[in-house]
Amino acid sequence: MTAALHLIAVGAFAALMAMAAFEDFRRFVIPNWLILALIAVWPLFVLAGTAAFAAALGALAIAAAVFLVGALLFGRGLVGGGDVKLLTVAALWAGPAATPELLVVTAALGGVLSLVLLSPLGAHLSFAGRLFLGAPGAPATVGKRVPVPYGIAIAGGALFVTLQPFFG
Repeated sequence: MTAALHLIAVGAFAALMAMAAFEDFRRFVIPNWLILALIAVWPLFVLAGTAAFAAALGALAIAAAVFLVGALLFGRGLVGGGDVKLLTVAALWAGPAATPELLVVTAALGGVLSLVLLSPLGAHLSFAGRLFLGAPGAPATVGKRVPVPYGIAIAGGALFVTLQPFFG
């Protein structure tokens, strides 16, 4: 039963992270219900795992630290609020041991994503993809900052770090 519960929790995590990445690409918004669902499924993940209660407290502490740093960055207009919330819940799932890897992988994926979107082809593909999905295209970016749906990088990093033990 514990293994089945663990697989259900991890499957829900993967599906919810994929939805968060999709919604961020489509609308530059990560819905709060996705964040709340990821938080709601986390206790199942903890209960089904072999980690001790102290590990769960460590995960809560690292998530709080990520949130505080993210809130400071958000307050300065450097990151989006949805990205802060998604990275916080990703750190919760990763726990203290894997959060550094989560941050490095997320940064690397975010850098690649930013470079792709800065290219003319990437910008056109992104705009066309949003139109195809029924969402407004990216705002005009001539002389402005290029919007980056960083939730894609966060979700990718979270999936890599959390699912890695299943493939290692």
